[in-house]
Amino acid sequence: MSKADLSQDLLAKFIDHTLLKPEASQADIEKLCREALQHKFYSVCVHGSRVVQARSLVEDSGVKVAAVIGFPLGAMDADAKRYETEIAIDMGAEEIDLVLNIGRLKEGDSKYVLRELRDVVEAADERPVKVIIETCLLTREEKILACELVVESGAHFIKTSTGFSTGGATIDDVKLLREHVGAKFGVKASGGIRDTAAALAMIEAGATRLGTSAGIAIVTGLSAGGGGY
Repeated sequence: MSKADLSQDLLAKFIDHTLLKPEASQADIEKLCREALQHKFYSVCVHGSRVVQARSLVEDSGVKVAAVIGFPLGAMDADAKRYETEIAIDMGAEEIDLVLNIGRLKEGDSKYVLRELRDVVEAADERPVKVIIETCLLTREEKILACELVVESGAHFIKTSTGFSTGGATIDDVKLLREHVGAKFGVKASGGIRDTAAALAMIEAGATRLGTSAGIAIVTGLSAGGGGY
């Protein structure tokens, strides 16, 4: 996708403006939300304990609030993830970003993974669920299996990365996910997307959403000559 295809406002609608650092303060969340309102990002993505605050700051603006679940490892019990999802929804979360149980996936326990995903989808009560599969930790075959399970679960997006592991989104991974979830399923690229060129390349590869803390640099770079690649 080229710069000519997008305005700043349209590019902003791909972006989940994200702040998931453990040390993030109330003032940091306020800043995140102000930036999202100013630049018209699709959503802010925060930890569960910040959902109420974020929702109060962006309510009625069109900016949504996404909450992470099982973040960043995904290794807790499935029932804990379901409960965490229920709480996030009760507090006002409009989207859920869930870390899949990576160890269970890698050992081929598809039954466990699928049940966990379906439980969270049910708890989200028809709100979009994005499943983080941590592509940097998976083989090609495991990524394809993850695609199959995420689609079967009733979730709405497959997402590359937490940004807290050994690597983030890559063009090849986004293309692979797009190939195996189909043309209409959501693909979110996340982790290491820092500039306009990287964002446009991810969209061209098949991403329909971008998770990044660099959203301002990405959208302002569109008009500042930072989008060529």
